[in-house]
Amino acid sequence: MPHTVFIHLMNQDPVMMDVDELPKPSDYLIVGQNPRRRDGKDVPFILGDVTTVYFPIHQISFIELMPSGDDEEVFRPFRDS
Repeated sequence: MPHTVFIHLMNQDPVMMDVDELPKPSDYLIVGQNPRRRDGKDVPFILGDVTTVYFPIHQISFIELMPSGDDEEVFRPFRDS
């Protein structure tokens, strides 16, 4: 199942894309499909026809995992009174 992630690159605008699997600690690259800005527009530094991108992990500040509609409800250990 693909995950939608928001990649924060060093010295660039963030990129939203779909990944088949999340990167492991041993990975050097992250591979994504359909790169876009958060508002769905084209990323200025990526050509418009590009559908797959490879980013080196050392150029990424952090990665946000976007929630999907079919995620299970989060377990909360405290009861609402």
